[in-house]
Amino acid sequence: MNAFEELSPDALRAGRADALDDDVATTLAAHPLDGIETEYPHYRGTVDGPEAPPRPAEDHPVFYGCFDWHSAVHSHWALVRALRLVPDHPDEAEIAAGIDERLTPGNVAREVDYLDENPGFEEPYGWSWLLRLAAELALWDDPRADAWRETLRPLEERVRRGTRESFLGIDRAHRVGTHGNTAFALAGVLDYARVVGDADLEPETEATARRLYADDTAAVVGAEPVGWDFLSPALTEADLMRRVLDPDPFEAWLDGFLPDLTEPPHDALLAPVDVEPDEGDGAAMHLIGLNVSRAWCLAGLADGLDGLDGPAATRLREPLEAAARRHAEAGAADVLTDDYAGSHWLSSFALYLLTRNEDGIAPGAC
Repeated sequence: MNAFEELSPDALRAGRADALDDDVATTLAAHPLDGIETEYPHYRGTVDGPEAPPRPAEDHPVFYGCFDWHSAVHSHWALVRALRLVPDHPDEAEIAAGIDERLTPGNVAREVDYLDENPGFEEPYGWSWLLRLAAELALWDDPRADAWRETLRPLEERVRRGTRESFLGIDRAHRVGTHGNTAFALAGVLDYARVVGDADLEPETEATARRLYADDTAAVVGAEPVGWDFLSPALTEADLMRRVLDPDPFEAWLDGFLPDLTEPPHDALLAPVDVEPDEGDGAAMHLIGLNVSRAWCLAGLADGLDGLDGPAATRLREPLEAAARRHAEAGAADVLTDDYAGSHWLSSFALYLLTRNEDGIAPGAC
């Protein structure tokens, strides 16, 4: 058993950095530190011609590790967030040296060139994580963070521009439990905009969310989860809308969206997914991530109802609270697997859950 597994469901649900003692911090940093330097195996996500493709580090000299680009990005987010939240982090020197080595103006310029050459690459999931990384650097009051963000800024601006020009104009929401989920990406974009004070991007993102989701009722949850899901389409959408709507309108919206949370079929969202991880089973690893992401969504929804005394808040708050703790406990039991199918990304999800109330995640949320 590792230090993270020993955390109580209450500590996980609270989402506060005081649970990040040195043992937990070291545990959560171990896989990202290893993964960001691990170039192979690597998933490219592109169609290659007859010529041998370049090495991942040639196309992506900053974010070449962790099996794929988005996992490398959010592993960097996890390491930077850990440095911000854990003064004198046990791995501070190693983390900082690695970022200094990769995050150079020339390397960032190559990342920008690749996006220019492949405009849809990692849209929207990887883009939202890149903006989260930039937001984390903006939150951290440290000269290193200032320097790293300045170096990253051309890629941040490229992703920000692409988000406004392409992603925010999407015609319909992608209600899936994997990387294409529109609501998860919008939440990341909105969190970034609020952290950095982007007066254009914030209202544009809110408008997109309202256009796509404000009229939704009676979420279809009977098919959740599909085999490779690591997000709940229904809960992720609700977690976005708690960021967008004021408290009373959010309560009314949630009442219509999950009208029978304690009855079939909606009550299926309250029970963690059973997972029997087998070595190399990527689908099982995704389901572990699903329990973790469900936990942070359920806890966030309960927070969104805090202080309200309407019938929906009265009816939903207790089931949401209990389900958040059950999911956190289930996720913590498996999330820090040594199987690379999960280890290259799951630590970031664990840190998101554990620190979700430490700025940067749903800032200014209802």
